[in-house]
Amino acid sequence: MNDEVKQRLQSTETWIRVLFMLLFMFIQGSVKFLIVLLALFQLGSTVLTGQANTRLLKLGRQLAMYDYQISLFLTFNSEQRPFPFSSWPSDTDNRTSDNADNRTPNENPEKTSWFQ
Repeated sequence: MNDEVKQRLQSTETWIRVLFMLLFMFIQGSVKFLIVLLALFQLGSTVLTGQANTRLLKLGRQLAMYDYQISLFLTFNSEQRPFPFSSWPSDTDNRTSDNADNRTPNENPEKTSWFQ
């Protein structure tokens, strides 16, 4: 085996990264399950009330951003460890021009009814 490969295999940084990756793989599976549950609750809320639940919208956005942060870490696109080793994604992180803040009132999910 190459000496560089041996060094990397013996490096504690490599094995710490592996352990964190395994931890975040488990967490990401749980987050994806929560997103599915949240989507079902949001569907029920929309059917019963005629509009999306704003608290569930916020939580869904945060969970999606957290899932994205984990994906970046797992694919080596980021060295920053996601929550709980960094802050929880806020509701305003990573907003783009097509997100909720830039929607017209008719496009705002809180005010949109599927039954109109």
